[in-house]
Amino acid sequence: MKIDGACHCGFITYEAEADPEKTAICHCTDCQTLSGSAFRINVPVPAATFRILSGTPNIYVKTAESGAKRAQAFCPKCGAALYATGAEGTPTIYSIRVGTVRQRDALAPHAQLWTGSRLPWVAALGGLPDATAR
Repeated sequence: MKIDGACHCGFITYEAEADPEKTAICHCTDCQTLSGSAFRINVPVPAATFRILSGTPNIYVKTAESGAKRAQAFCPKCGAALYATGAEGTPTIYSIRVGTVRQRDALAPHAQLWTGSRLPWVAALGGLPDATAR
């Protein structure tokens, strides 16, 4: 499926082709820290289909506990996280942050990764009351 998205302020826009069945929740501690949340939802896209349409992201290289180096892309204006990819060599996959995808309602997670780092209270979220008055 064709996807497109942008950072929070709209400075960086992109498009790509994604397989919705590959959307996953990542519970690794890097995703927790970098997202400021308990997990992050990502969809991998082939590098051949990923194209930045406007803006240039800042790149931060993080060495994971596994030793792998991951390039983390952020908007230099609003700080929104956009994607991660391998930091060494030519990227083959971009892990797009689903929150930046315009079609995010069609990207329901189909798997969970790094569940050993999942926070114990995450499973109870479905039982919380809806506090929004809409």
